[in-house]
Amino acid sequence: MTPGDPLRNLGVRVSGGVGELRVWSENADAIDLCIFDEKDPNWIIKTVPMTKDAHNVWAGRSRTLAAGRRYGIRVSGPAGPRNSFHPEKTLVEPYSRGLVRVGADQWQSSVVDGSFDWAGATKPRVPLDHTVVYEAHVRGISKLNRAVPAELRGTYAGLAHASTISYLKNLGVTSVELLPVHAFVSEQRLLKQGLINYWGYNTLNFFSPHADYATKAAQAAGPEAVLREFKGMVKLLHEAGLEVILDVVYNHTAEEGPAGPVTSLRGIDNAVYYRQGDDGNYIDVTGCGNTVNFGHDVPSRLVLDSLRYWANDVQIDGFRFDLAATLARNGDVHFQQDHPLITAIRDDPELAGTKLLAEPWDVGQGGWQTGNFPDGWTEWNDRYRDRMRSFWLTDIGGARRMLPAGSGIGRFATRLAGSSNTFSQERGPLASLNFITAHDGFTMADLTAYNVKHNVGNGESNRDGTDSNLSFNHGTEGPTRDVSILAARRKAMRNLMGTLLLSAGVPMITAGDEFGRSQRGNNNAYCQDSELTWLNWDFDDWQQDLHRVSRRLLQLRRENPALRPVRFGRPGETTPGASRMNWYNALGRSMSEDDWNSPRERTLQYLAASTPEHEDYNRILLIVHGLERDTEVTLPVHEDVTSYTLLWDSSHDDLRDAVITHDPGTPLLVTGASIQLLRTSQAPR
Repeated sequence: MTPGDPLRNLGVRVSGGVGELRVWSENADAIDLCIFDEKDPNWIIKTVPMTKDAHNVWAGRSRTLAAGRRYGIRVSGPAGPRNSFHPEKTLVEPYSRGLVRVGADQWQSSVVDGSFDWAGATKPRVPLDHTVVYEAHVRGISKLNRAVPAELRGTYAGLAHASTISYLKNLGVTSVELLPVHAFVSEQRLLKQGLINYWGYNTLNFFSPHADYATKAAQAAGPEAVLREFKGMVKLLHEAGLEVILDVVYNHTAEEGPAGPVTSLRGIDNAVYYRQGDDGNYIDVTGCGNTVNFGHDVPSRLVLDSLRYWANDVQIDGFRFDLAATLARNGDVHFQQDHPLITAIRDDPELAGTKLLAEPWDVGQGGWQTGNFPDGWTEWNDRYRDRMRSFWLTDIGGARRMLPAGSGIGRFATRLAGSSNTFSQERGPLASLNFITAHDGFTMADLTAYNVKHNVGNGESNRDGTDSNLSFNHGTEGPTRDVSILAARRKAMRNLMGTLLLSAGVPMITAGDEFGRSQRGNNNAYCQDSELTWLNWDFDDWQQDLHRVSRRLLQLRRENPALRPVRFGRPGETTPGASRMNWYNALGRSMSEDDWNSPRERTLQYLAASTPEHEDYNRILLIVHGLERDTEVTLPVHEDVTSYTLLWDSSHDDLRDAVITHDPGTPLLVTGASIQLLRTSQAPR
């Protein structure tokens, strides 16, 4: 932001004992700054008419506008199909660093000082190839954790408690991705049903932390204390070497459709901030009632300023952009790969080093854009999710019904190696955010236990949530005591987790999957703030086993750089940071076309060697067998490989410590539907 920037310093700045508020509106006729009594939320003690400059920035100054003071704006303007001015309403100023609820649907902005002693804590700056994302909910992660003091459970402080941090470090993840923590409210429809928005994808303001996630003490003390608790959480996580990534919802706001509440942007300049036709009807590509207009510079600037604030003032390490395709829609509402906003986010020097994760779709025309974001972005890879679920679940379910087991192993291998058919050579495998599950959908345990969704508790007669789950219940819908079914389900979970953590790309674990958390078949628990969605820390024996397996897999990922290539290799070339790959069939021979594509041949031996840049040389062999009958493979004979040592076998629910070494060219029994990871030894060079 240069001194000549006409949109500099929007929001409140206090200098020399005088507070100044700057608000942008092109179509308003008048804006008043309203300053409220410290105790009475309904008493306006001062009204300051704001003045407009040549760049449509309105400014008002007052010595009363100081830290801790509540304020709002009232905006007047012309009637018209695209305008929605309500001068009788007090609106939330868009750059508010703090909010105070003063009524059922009423909020006031609050001036915060924002000072904080970081005590030397800095961002961990985890390299992308070492990153393992752990998607979690602030409330859900600690609400039931008895190791956390009762007054901290379900709060920012609970997430930062020593027991929570110890768990995350012990598990081996590097980056905690939090479901939305920008101030949000529940949709009007949910409130009428007696439900709430638990996930938080209904943003009220892009700068304020959600106060309900702070401790009761911080909430009582006000927005300054809430922000301090949030920063304290970030500080403690950083001191432990853990990154903090925020799931941010800039594509729409809590003002919903045209008949929704008027709380901020709609009342300030509806014609600019939201996409509309000339008749005033909203163009909704988010499915949430409104769409922020990123065909205009000012809403885009609002997003950039919000990101800069969180990345610098609050020291956030990265952002996951909900419905990111919406941010790249131009003035004609078409997706634009080089849209000024998404390139500005990537290129902004104030955001240098920030992780940028895109959910690369929305519900508008041409909304599915996986693989089409520019260099510098990492995308949620839904093709990876669907392929791996199909391979380990629906394909095997089909084979049990004597149907062909999918389309062979070739497409699985492409995803395993980084999805080079989706992401360009220039972007490489780290453009792929690999996931099997997310907050939205079945948990990993439920993928193995339910064929259909069970969402009746959401109040929509089971109509909500996707019907395309690619799940397999292994013979019984829901809970069972059948030992064989339980064993098959648990092996399927190990296969899914193993595939995720041994694939090229950036893996994301959904909180609780590492120990088999269930939501009892609910695949859309967005409105369930209860033990259904909170993590239960009382593990059964089998959950302890799965947790140990997850830890082991994360350790193996760290220790074997051949599993974490930075670049795609090119045939016949040595590419630093790429893994050199050789593919063998069950007989230890190079894969034929039939081996790749036949549903009868679902066995693969994947030999990958790193091309060192910053770590020691490493080579692994991954054996994948995707049919339920046992098979025998012949270990491949390869130049310099003298032996193979077993590191992990998904057919076991324990972690055997015995060192099992095999010679190249010898037979190896592989259990039905399983994975084995082996490390090679090389002849001295």
